[in-house]
Amino acid sequence: MLALAIRDDLSPEELRRQARHMPDGRVSARMMAIASALDGMNRSTAARLAGMDGQILRDWVRRYNAEGIAGLFNRKAPGPRPKLSEGQMAALKARVLAGPDPAVEGVARWRVVELCRWVAERWDVHYSETGMLRLLWSLDLSHRKTRPQPPQSDEKAQQAFKKRALPPA
Repeated sequence: MLALAIRDDLSPEELRRQARHMPDGRVSARMMAIASALDGMNRSTAARLAGMDGQILRDWVRRYNAEGIAGLFNRKAPGPRPKLSEGQMAALKARVLAGPDPAVEGVARWRVVELCRWVAERWDVHYSETGMLRLLWSLDLSHRKTRPQPPQSDEKAQQAFKKRALPPA
């Protein structure tokens, strides 16, 4: 089987020099392994010296050939797919912003438990309370409510107090 050719736009010395100044140690090790392979070292030996397997070095060489040094950095993992589609998330956000109907839902304000139940009844998708909170945060919604205004509060007295409390300028 033929060895995978490595791009040679950077010399092994230049790769090593850049690897010494690289803040990410993993990327630096990958660069050193590729530089050793460019120098003519056996690839399995170069991989072992860098703390990886020969197949892994081959995968990094392929990414280096395609993208250069930028291909040697770890990519962000995509994470799990959301349970709800974009349209369902938009409908959930609109429902939360509209608020519950006390005659239908029997509640005056949404709690996470009721939202979990509503989503399960509507789309047969089950969320834990923590999962629903994370979903609401991802939709730029907060579970906090505003502080209540006491019925006996006097707005004029509050403004007069605020004006007196400020130090003179």
